[in-house]
Amino acid sequence: MKTALNMVVSFHYTLKDDSGEVLDSSNGREPLSYLHGHGNIIPGLEKALEGTAAGERSQVDLRPEEAYGQPNPDLVFEASREQFPDDLQLAPGARVYADGPDGPVPFTVVRLTESGAVLDGNHPLAGKQLHFDIEIVDVRPATQEELNHGHVHGPGGADH
Repeated sequence: MKTALNMVVSFHYTLKDDSGEVLDSSNGREPLSYLHGHGNIIPGLEKALEGTAAGERSQVDLRPEEAYGQPNPDLVFEASREQFPDDLQLAPGARVYADGPDGPVPFTVVRLTESGAVLDGNHPLAGKQLHFDIEIVDVRPATQEELNHGHVHGPGGADH
């Protein structure tokens, strides 16, 4: 079977940056599974996996526009200390979360200021070229329940 719309694709990956540093990997874990054509993974990777089959290996290089986009300067701002819980230890590089309409919204603490902290709401990989080593493990038709929910259920996917 080949990767196409409404197929569940399971794959192992190693993600590297331009310097060759490993940023993430499924090595030692279950493969990542997603529902193809439903925007469950970054657009460039989903496009690159179209037509692949179990057992295939490939290298995929993505520009920022095909992955997490370019950093948006409007998502970098200063928040006052009063906006954080009293017991929260703020430090550069720390991840903090705010309540959003669809759940928690992550921010990275860029630096501390006299009155609080500068936060960055961009994805940590925004602006970066990404390099994936991919091995397709399985391709199967999605179940009706997975199609109804728009994501994979079971190992490597979301469960309810």
